[in-house]
Amino acid sequence: MKNIAILGSTGSVGRSSLEVIRSNRESYKVELLVANSNFELLIEQYEEFQPRYIYLESQEARDSFNEYIHATKGDKNPLLKDDIELEQIIASSSIEIVVAAIVGIAGLKSVFIAAESGKHILLANKESYVVAGEILNEISKEAGSTIFPIDSEHSALHQCLSGVTDKESVSRLILTGSGGPFLNKDIKDLKSVTPDEAVAHPVWNMGPKISVDSSTMMNKCLEIIEARWLFDIEDIDVVIHPEGIVHSLVEFTDYSLLAQLSVPDMKIPIAYGLGYPSKIESASKQIDFDSLKSLTFKSPDIQKFPALGLAEYCIEQGGNSSIILNAANEECVDAFLEGKIGYLDIFSIISEILDKSDFHAVKEIDEIFEQDKITREQTIKTVNSY
Repeated sequence: MKNIAILGSTGSVGRSSLEVIRSNRESYKVELLVANSNFELLIEQYEEFQPRYIYLESQEARDSFNEYIHATKGDKNPLLKDDIELEQIIASSSIEIVVAAIVGIAGLKSVFIAAESGKHILLANKESYVVAGEILNEISKEAGSTIFPIDSEHSALHQCLSGVTDKESVSRLILTGSGGPFLNKDIKDLKSVTPDEAVAHPVWNMGPKISVDSSTMMNKCLEIIEARWLFDIEDIDVVIHPEGIVHSLVEFTDYSLLAQLSVPDMKIPIAYGLGYPSKIESASKQIDFDSLKSLTFKSPDIQKFPALGLAEYCIEQGGNSSIILNAANEECVDAFLEGKIGYLDIFSIISEILDKSDFHAVKEIDEIFEQDKITREQTIKTVNSY
């Protein structure tokens, strides 16, 4: 029985993780559930999985959870008091596996703590590797931790590369992307895109921030940077695949390809990460080949999705460039969702922030948070000028 912490348990990845655990109760025990503010769902998860510890970031949600506990459980309260207690539990021997599913840079510190503590980390928080990939690789090597990607694309690459001992035989990595809701929308019509249209993903059911990133293809930009650090391979391309069945491919020097296929369901990469190197029940569905009419592929339109080009730029620049990219994007997406800027302003502002930035090496986590803070302040100031 392995003890698991799920950071971001009320989000889509957290909920999917609990579905996989529900199908494998004999092998996994939920020890810690962490959420931001959705205390109603967290109560349901607590009642079903009976974790020893609970943490809520929002004080209002904490108060509501406390009221529920006092009314139903008396003095038996699993709620941790503060961030310090949370960090101690993540680092403790009572946790073996950490599902890192908190969206954005907000999840970075907990990933660092888990890595330093030698945990098996199932990483859904791509931003952690975007802003701190090199540092996390060094920490995990020293501490003996493993960082295992559970987003569908990087899980697919991991599966395709499993058993490949000669990296020189790999020609390139190919990430697939559905193209989002605006794949077939004329570029001249993107100016009038609304937040509701941008979050209406045709394949995946995700949160608003990730859905907007998918619509601009910034998610693929971030995934390219993540893949560079996860697999230590720099030749990475993106191909549009609207059906979402092929999740990524690896091309070898003889131009043969390996691909991973499955229905678009986060439970499959989560189950792969939990059970590796064995296969466990995913609680997902099989591909129905009778209903699968075609698999189509095409190159992305860089004019329409210019965010893709920022990945190569940031990899070339190195240092703090990816931190700046990520922070500016998060603030711009928030501003767009709040109606403060237009859809096309997202890329314009990010580009403007990058153009004005000085790039330099980053070695410590505190430097990452400092650069993140500076960039957010600059981005908010720029947003307010639009």
